[in-house]
Amino acid sequence: MDMRLTGGTAVVTGASRGLGLAIVRALIAEGMRVVAAARTISPALKESGATVVTADLSTAGGPAEVIERALAELGEIDLLVNNVGGGDGGEGQTDGFLGFDDEAWRSTYDLNFLSAVRATRAALPSLLRRGGTVINMSSMGARMPQSGPMPYTTSKAALTAFGKALAEEFGPQGVRVATVSPGAVRTSLWEDPNGYGAAVAAAHGMEHEQFLAGLPSNAGMTTGRFIEPEEVAALVTYLASPHAGSISGADYVIDGGSIKTT
Repeated sequence: MDMRLTGGTAVVTGASRGLGLAIVRALIAEGMRVVAAARTISPALKESGATVVTADLSTAGGPAEVIERALAELGEIDLLVNNVGGGDGGEGQTDGFLGFDDEAWRSTYDLNFLSAVRATRAALPSLLRRGGTVINMSSMGARMPQSGPMPYTTSKAALTAFGKALAEEFGPQGVRVATVSPGAVRTSLWEDPNGYGAAVAAAHGMEHEQFLAGLPSNAGMTTGRFIEPEEVAALVTYLASPHAGSISGADYVIDGGSIKTT
């Protein structure tokens, strides 16, 4: 299906790897010009064909700087994908509520939630002129807050609520907003031997590979496998397209048919 995106412009945050990189590649394949932002630029992102911007999106000024650069490169913005996120990896993420101090909460909300607020605020004038679209990358954890570190899952819940409120306010002015909430996607979050998946495996006294092999079934994923980044990117591409012109304010869960999603 032709997504009718050729010639359109997009900004994707958190684009160096995983979901962000897959989204960048999918949008470019559909003929869009893309500004891709990340704190660290990977070789794969450099080779993607996107205009690459280095930025720390967790800072107060980082998102606005990205949008300013994007406007200079693209002229106007048709699509903003708020993908950057984190706070569900690294030391201490399996310690429970009492394991997180104020700094952990603040840094996680800055990256997962306020980065999207700030980027959207900076991009909205252009999106309003273009009748554009905002897609926020949330998580299944927003619906199942016990499924991951509390700062991460609750910040994603805030992001989901933000998308709904944004759609209600700006939908009548021609800006569509959608949320995508993936479950367990095959990325370094799970597969990196120093990442979150390895930490969870260790907390349960399991070998990392054994844990990964059993995760889809233990998570109730009826497909029996991890979600591929390209599958999520395909959904984002559809939601960005004119084919989804009547979709706004919805939260799309892509979780491998998990029977545990509420």
